[in-house]
Amino acid sequence: MKIAHNFNAGPCVLPRQAVETAIEALKDFKGTGMSVIEVSHRSKEWEAVMEECRSLWKEILNIPDGYKVLFLGGGASMQFLYVAMNLLEKKAGYLETGVWAKKAAKEAKAFGETQIVASSSDKNFSYIPKGYQIPADLDYFHITTNNTIYGTEIHEDMDSPVNLVADMSSDIMSRPVDVSKYAMIYGGAQKNVGPAGVTFVIVREDILGKVSRYLPTMLDYRTHIKEDSMFNTPPVFPIFVMTQTLKWIKELGGLDAVYKMNKEKAALLYNEIDRNKMFMGTAAKEDRSLMNICFVMADEYKEKEDDFMAFAKERGMVGIKGHRSVGGFRASTYNACPAESIKALVECMQEFEKLNS
Repeated sequence: MKIAHNFNAGPCVLPRQAVETAIEALKDFKGTGMSVIEVSHRSKEWEAVMEECRSLWKEILNIPDGYKVLFLGGGASMQFLYVAMNLLEKKAGYLETGVWAKKAAKEAKAFGETQIVASSSDKNFSYIPKGYQIPADLDYFHITTNNTIYGTEIHEDMDSPVNLVADMSSDIMSRPVDVSKYAMIYGGAQKNVGPAGVTFVIVREDILGKVSRYLPTMLDYRTHIKEDSMFNTPPVFPIFVMTQTLKWIKELGGLDAVYKMNKEKAALLYNEIDRNKMFMGTAAKEDRSLMNICFVMADEYKEKEDDFMAFAKERGMVGIKGHRSVGGFRASTYNACPAESIKALVECMQEFEKLNS
């Protein structure tokens, strides 16, 4: 079997045991004689999976009472619309830290006044803004905790005088989170906790039902809360794989263990980027992401970029090409990315340096 060091930004690398369990469930789901993609979502076997998945989210993240966990479709991009439609009555604030944060703010403009409270666009989103004040008259303040394209991350749970809403698509379950500081957390599963096709939403129930506008049935969070995320047929296979991924996280020792592991993995690569004369990081050091490590060739080696890309590909590196809007390289080191892959990339960079000295 071909071995690939998978650094794709999403869909992400998944735990091998989650993949293997999913393969078996595709053949025969819980002894039903049917595949997991054939079984009725109203069956007792499937309802047990939904309950297990919800319970794992609550347990691993230590979600307090008063919050609901939903599994929806449409990805995080659909949530940009959902959030504003359900929560924006007069004015919302957005922290502009990258492409996805900008898109979230753009969707909100259709429903009320939006304010960019702070932005890092002046330096191509290479840092997280600091020292700003969150206005107290906002319906909510929206942040994107990790920026996959630019490799920056908000590393701590902030205090907010208003409802705090976070898109955690690409760093959810990578560190402990104080959920009580957030009114809502959402994201696409395919960056860290499962395959594409399911979106997680953690919402404090008391913030809902406050807007005066009509909410279409499918776009009202309360619809999905009432029906336990099964108002319509849920994305069964992605939810099943997500459940297996969460079980793997729990077996590792939970988020404290995962966070330690992620910091160690990121340090391996960042240390090499800082040491190697041929490469340089693009994000402010204090804001460097643990999930998406972005770097470029040093100025004097710019012409070697294509050579290194080919060199790395020959050695099994997959998905390290930077986003088309920034270029360079990006290694996405999500939870299930093994340290062995990071070490292989570091060795590849060191070998390339020796060959070009």
